[in-house]
Amino acid sequence: MLPDLRLNLECFERLMAWDEELARRVASAGCPHCCGPLHRANYERKPRGALIAEAGEAFRLRHSLCCGREGCRRRSLPPSLRFLGRRVYLEAVVLLATMVTQMATALREACSHTGVPRRTLRRWQAWWREIFPSSRTWLEAAARFAPPAPDPSRLPQSLVERLDAERAVGGSAVERADVCLLAARLLAPVTTSSVADGARFVRGAAGPLRAAPVTQKMAF
Repeated sequence: MLPDLRLNLECFERLMAWDEELARRVASAGCPHCCGPLHRANYERKPRGALIAEAGEAFRLRHSLCCGREGCRRRSLPPSLRFLGRRVYLEAVVLLATMVTQMATALREACSHTGVPRRTLRRWQAWWREIFPSSRTWLEAAARFAPPAPDPSRLPQSLVERLDAERAVGGSAVERADVCLLAARLLAPVTTSSVADGARFVRGAAGPLRAAPVTQKMAF
């Protein structure tokens, strides 16, 4: 039987708070091209949550910044824990729906359980299996795990299982955080090319938000 992985409203409120903090820190650093001031240029998206993250569809704002210096005006896109690049589905859906596909006995079963079309599930499977394991984001994230790192051939299921296991062990910030949020933090650098060394940047923003209470415990 496939697990119920639906995310509630409070989970996305937490993710939104992270995105706001990341945007604030990018803005305070100034334009990476000319060091000019960065002003808010947020815009709305129309995210899809399928059956997993319907609550997340209400959080449409994508944080964005624009240089205020004449002659530059370049856009800077902060990392995000809610959106995975230009994909119309929320990042949590890409993560969890692909994991359900790995656990299901048939693609039809995964489609029915998640509400995501088969073609989209196949495309996500290929991304996790063929593209993401060779990305700088994954190579840096994998190096932060105690050996052995999550099996790249079984992503994202191996990543979720590892995060859930480390949360259960205790003795670190991992035990106090929701697995889905932790995975989103690891994936955040892949959501933008505007921030140099995105992994370090996201980790640097973790302090103020790490102590916030977890509102939803998920069983994988």
